[in-house]
Amino acid sequence: MNQHFSFEFFPPKTDIGAEKLRDVYRKLAALKPEYFSVTYGAGGSTRERSLGTVMEIQQKSGCSAAPHLSCIGDSRAELAELLDIYKANGIRHIVALRGDLPSGMGASRGELPFASDLVGFIRETTGSHFHIEVAAYPECHPQSMNLDADIRHFIQKVKAGANSAITQYFFSADSYFHFVERVRAAGVDVPIIPGIMPITNFANLVRFSDACGAEIPRWVRKQVASYADDTASIQKFGEEVVTGLCEKLLEGGAPGLHFYTMNQAEPTLALWRNLGLAG
Repeated sequence: MNQHFSFEFFPPKTDIGAEKLRDVYRKLAALKPEYFSVTYGAGGSTRERSLGTVMEIQQKSGCSAAPHLSCIGDSRAELAELLDIYKANGIRHIVALRGDLPSGMGASRGELPFASDLVGFIRETTGSHFHIEVAAYPECHPQSMNLDADIRHFIQKVKAGANSAITQYFFSADSYFHFVERVRAAGVDVPIIPGIMPITNFANLVRFSDACGAEIPRWVRKQVASYADDTASIQKFGEEVVTGLCEKLLEGGAPGLHFYTMNQAEPTLALWRNLGLAG
């Protein structure tokens, strides 16, 4: 079975951040990932930073770029314009997401309110040009009523034309395998790639996890708390936890791993070495 490995970045906000990201993607490019994904911000300067980062990675990293595209806050015309730019620059991979409702938008979700609408729009506009990734939530989307509803929404995205999926990060392999089992039982067989978050800054991880609905196991929280401000011990423990998670996932048949790098090379490189993955 072919395994799929990829790395995610966010667009830097400063020149210093941009230079740091160049160093990071050069180091990670040596691992020969399937692609580098770049997160997306709708509107204004945020959108321009996303586009600029995507273009640089596509042209200079030696690896394919896979831009995120979210439908909340952008019109069909704006999205079609971006798709045209990506096609013209040789990009073949899109990560299609609903996105978060920007502040000030009120109850309006725009012309394409759901990720399944965006996937359908990409197919309608560009045919089979793009490989489309969508999101999956093994522990339930934070706005979802239950896992049944989540799975229905996931199936809608696949039926609209998605080729594969990346999950929200998680720390329980069982939650991933249960989600995949439910999806397979519903007759959907697209690859579902686990999203992996290295544990480095625990306070930031707790904040991210509370916002996105990812569960940090109680035993992990308790162990980290015992280290107090000992950053080195937290990082060593976090590396052990996430390495063990990745091993369980790959041994259990996961088709690859998607690393949320947070624009840092070393935590992901450490996991890669621990797993003995070929570059």
